[in-house]
Amino acid sequence: MAARPLLALALAVSALALPGRGAAQSVVVDEGTFAVSLRGAPAGTEQFAIRRAGVGDDAIVIANAVILLDRGAGAMELRPLLEVTPLDDASVNYQLKVSGSEASELSVRVAGRRYVARIRTDAGEEEREFLARPGTRIVEEGVAHQYYFLRGVREGATTPVIEPRTRRQVQLTASTAADVELALGATTVRARKLTLTAGDDVRHIWFDAQGRVLRVEIPAQGYVAERQDLVR
Repeated sequence: MAARPLLALALAVSALALPGRGAAQSVVVDEGTFAVSLRGAPAGTEQFAIRRAGVGDDAIVIANAVILLDRGAGAMELRPLLEVTPLDDASVNYQLKVSGSEASELSVRVAGRRYVARIRTDAGEEEREFLARPGTRIVEEGVAHQYYFLRGVREGATTPVIEPRTRRQVQLTASTAADVELALGATTVRARKLTLTAGDDVRHIWFDAQGRVLRVEIPAQGYVAERQDLVR
């Protein structure tokens, strides 16, 4: 698929992060683990890493993860890989491989004023196009760490968001933002809670002072992802 160059780029970034291989060129922005629950029941985990490579105009940020989920219809594994420009957090390239109960592969790339998505499933291959509005983010359904790229959204601002796997493009508006106390396990931490809405689509995200995603909650789906590695 067209996504192979992006995969090769991610592997290259990982190599740069190895000791003695120019580690200063690759910086870990965040990495960790989320515990995922659906309708109040444990449903899986998400292990992720976000890295910045390069400097100046050549800098990129790459976010990837291994997500294990069971929505009740069988276990599935998601492996998303996202490339983002660090200047404005806009998404540039994306790929996703899903195995298990819902096997599929997809890639998304910018082509002028469009994002072109190629999606391959057991039923065949299809192509979808999404409008490339300025500042567009890709935030896949069931992927918590990608909300990191919405950490700088201000209250009242609207951000175009693409969910390639569900074939959706929505305009998420930051309706409220507040400093709160968040319980992570037995630990309570200070956090900024951001609420994003698009009609009946409501999403709550908690960030720490460094912009790291602590918790994601989507009430309509009964979806909750909560950081485990930051619990002390």
